[in-house]
Amino acid sequence: MQILAHKSRAPGAGQSLALSPEAEAAPSFLGSRVGIRGVLEVDGELVISGHVEGRIAATRLVIAKGGLVEGDIVAREVVIAGHLNGRVFAPTVIIEDSAEVEGRVFHTNITVARGARVSGRMPWRPLSYFETLDKLPEVRP
Repeated sequence: MQILAHKSRAPGAGQSLALSPEAEAAPSFLGSRVGIRGVLEVDGELVISGHVEGRIAATRLVIAKGGLVEGDIVAREVVIAGHLNGRVFAPTVIIEDSAEVEGRVFHTNITVARGARVSGRMPWRPLSYFETLDKLPEVRP
């Protein structure tokens, strides 16, 4: 999965945020009646309206209103309009007004809309943190 290796490295000096042709393809969708448990890796964008329990790796992830993710997310950009219970590792995170987030959101840039419900921590990290993120950090109590 070339895009995942490329995805996990945030652009450094002289590199652009341009996505590979695979990432610019049409997004993948998990409908409201779809439930998945396990590891989910997607080249490009993934829109979740259903329920995912486990780890997700994508270039761009959208948790749509009514969608639920329980687990960890690694992406370049994450947009949350639904429910998240877990951790996010993404340089850019957008939390919409309909979102409910419980957990930790590791980011470089974050936008939280008025009305969003967030319970947890949102620690800032430099882009270099995401450049070296080839696997998820261990969960600390």
